[in-house]
Amino acid sequence: MVFDCVVWCAKYLLCIFNFIFFVLGTIIFGVGLWLAVDKHSLIALLKLVESERIEQFTQTQVIEQLAYVLIVIGAVMFFMSFLGYLGAMRESRCLLSTYATFLILLLVAGIVAGGLAAFYKEKVRAESKNFLQTTITSYSLGENVDASTLMWNQLMGNFGCCGITDYHDFDASPAWKENKGNRTIPEACCVLKDVAALVPRDEDCVTNPSDSNSFYKKGCYEVFTEWLIGQRELIIIVIGVGIVHLILIILAFSLCKAFAKYNDMRL
Repeated sequence: MVFDCVVWCAKYLLCIFNFIFFVLGTIIFGVGLWLAVDKHSLIALLKLVESERIEQFTQTQVIEQLAYVLIVIGAVMFFMSFLGYLGAMRESRCLLSTYATFLILLLVAGIVAGGLAAFYKEKVRAESKNFLQTTITSYSLGENVDASTLMWNQLMGNFGCCGITDYHDFDASPAWKENKGNRTIPEACCVLKDVAALVPRDEDCVTNPSDSNSFYKKGCYEVFTEWLIGQRELIIIVIGVGIVHLILIILAFSLCKAFAKYNDMRL
């Protein structure tokens, strides 16, 4: 009787977990599909850019790439959770074994990816900086700005930094060099009194930057890295996801063993 109660609890606990992930996966997949089909609605809804800039912004591949990532993540969550839920409800050892195997593969892939990132830390840092360098080469001024420029303005304005390592990084952008006039740094590199509108506190900041009125010597790469490392909530979330992952694997294999025992008793 006690054994029956434990199996019952394990079965419905696995069902509850997978039902939650099923709902989340469906939502993520739906959002990704929406982004892929109708990008204009998202931009207008979030007011990321002014209405006259929407067409210019949507010409980039940023939203499309985000949509594809969400679709893949949502589809994987949908498939895995459906497999686990159906296997538990139908008491199918085949489905549960397949589900647990997929979970193990995902867990191993995550551990390997994390290990490689730690082992090749310097290479990862170099590749990250190279990626950022490719985005900063299109930095521009004026009304017709692209997604990379918007991303950099938001990053610098909110984190109080300038360029990748410092303000010299903008010299790699032909559009910046052509349109900067007498500017030394972009407005986003200044100490701002209005972050949304990128209004510097000191009007002379863009032409005569200093340590007091700007962040022109403070690179965004190091600032963002330090911020990311300091996010305890993110570490807690990662650990929590790993624990849930292990629990699901244990539950799936435990139920497989329990169902096999029941089948043998029936024989």
